[in-house]
This record gives sequence, structure tokens and C-alpha cells, in this order.
Amino acid sequence: MKLYTYAKCGTCRKAVAWLKARGIDPEEIPIRERPPSKAELMRMLKGLGGELRRLFNTSGQDYRALNLKDRLPNMSVDEAIGLLAGNGNLVKRPFLLTDAGDAVGFDEARWSELLGG
Repeated sequence: MKLYTYAKCGTCRKAVAWLKARGIDPEEIPIRERPPSKAELMRMLKGLGGELRRLFNTSGQDYRALNLKDRLPNMSVDEAIGLLAGNGNLVKRPFLLTDAGDAVGFDEARWSELLGG
């Protein structure tokens, strides 16, 4: 299990606490310093039914600064995945990869379903 997080992100801290309360100690990776790989992003994208926008941290400053709200609809998947892999600030977090399935963002119901409780 890999969990990409940002230390100053309240949702990430909540997700880590939720996991630890269930006796799960994930491999925690700092998303800004080591963004998910292109392969990991493609894996997540497939799990999201190809909804590219759901991979992006749409409330982040980098998203706004790059005007991605307007640019993203016209971007190729390769271009968007390249942006995400090169800038962890653009990736929605927490970003969870497990053998049972993957999740982006913290949704207790989804994570419970994936992790069995």
C-alpha cells in the first residue's frame, strides 16, 4: 500500500489517522517531492473511469495559476498525466494505491470498502 500525502494537508492527516486507527501503517510518500509516476497516475485514471479532472487538485494555487480549468478540457491524456507526474501540487490528495483498489481523495466509505473496515 502506498499513500501519497502532503504534510500540511488536513485531509491527508485525517486519512493517515483513520488508517492508523485501523492498525494500517501505509508507505507514506510526500506527494510534492515525489509525485506519483505516470504509470500510477494511469492506473488511478483507469479506476476513475477515465475522468481526468478527478486526478487534479482543482482547488490548488498551481491549478489556478496554470489556468487548467480552461486548458484541461483540450489537453491530451498524455499531456495531463505528464503535468501531474511533474508537479505533485497538481495531484488530488491523498492518493492511495492498494492491491484491493485505489482511491484519490479521502472518502471513509470508499476507503472502508477497499480496506475492509
